[in-house]
Amino acid sequence: MLVGISTGDDAGVFRLRDDLAIVNTIDFFTPVVDDPYTYGQISAANALSDIYAMGGRPVTALNIVCWPQSGMPGGMLAEILRGGADKAREAGAYVVGGHSVADEEVKFGMAITGVIDPRRIIRNVGARPGDALILAKPLGTGILMTAFKRDALSADQYAAAVKVMAQLNAGAAAAMLEYEVHAATDITGFGLMGHASKMAAGSGVTMIFEESDLPILPGAIELCRAGMIPGGGARNREYYAPMVRIHDEVSEVMAALAFDPQTSGGLLIAVPDAQAIRLLADLHGAGYPDAAVVGRVAERGATPLELV
Repeated sequence: MLVGISTGDDAGVFRLRDDLAIVNTIDFFTPVVDDPYTYGQISAANALSDIYAMGGRPVTALNIVCWPQSGMPGGMLAEILRGGADKAREAGAYVVGGHSVADEEVKFGMAITGVIDPRRIIRNVGARPGDALILAKPLGTGILMTAFKRDALSADQYAAAVKVMAQLNAGAAAAMLEYEVHAATDITGFGLMGHASKMAAGSGVTMIFEESDLPILPGAIELCRAGMIPGGGARNREYYAPMVRIHDEVSEVMAALAFDPQTSGGLLIAVPDAQAIRLLADLHGAGYPDAAVVGRVAERGATPLELV
């Protein structure tokens, strides 16, 4: 066992031989959109993301389904599974089966097995002072999906959120593997601050994020001002607040977005500052137009994170 649960990494890694290891992860959740096919795609992309965050390549997937015994048409389940299968196929992974259980609430996801070079594992620990921090996708999906549930989201805003959530992190992973990446993770339910806190604490450093540099989905700022903050965002802020020093100049809206729970969010990458601009250009070229340098890594200070 090369990577287990000790540092809260995105996936586990087990070595088979000197040049080959398997990487395993699992993720599933309740629907975030109404369209079953789109939900299947987003859930699969989210599960696959953990493999990419480690620098691995997904190979097989197992479906995980929770489905009511009555009241839901079978055709809807078929569309969810089709969406997941299409996204797995896009990733180059094979759906080899799965398991279903009766449940009152719909849930879908995947257990993913990938392969990785054990000499080239990217952990969520190892960030060094002097590194730049790059975020590959914009923030705000939690706020936008809360607005969607309250019928307060425009068609354009919905389309932008779905596009980001359904996008694989495959291109970002391929780009970062060309550089001296010291640490990486994917930003999902615990928000930027939650996932970054694991990186910073495990690396023994302080990560300093610039609020003005955070990429934000269209409409997220206005919707946040309108009170479209998900319960998960409030819980994230309550739990992780002791680990984050939020400077007085930071707006309340940007603080909320920093804790906003993401679905299938982007990779957060710690890379030597001298390599950051080239990696950023490669991410833009790989289809992540909102990728941005969002902060820097410093010697450990009073808290693992700062938002300035």
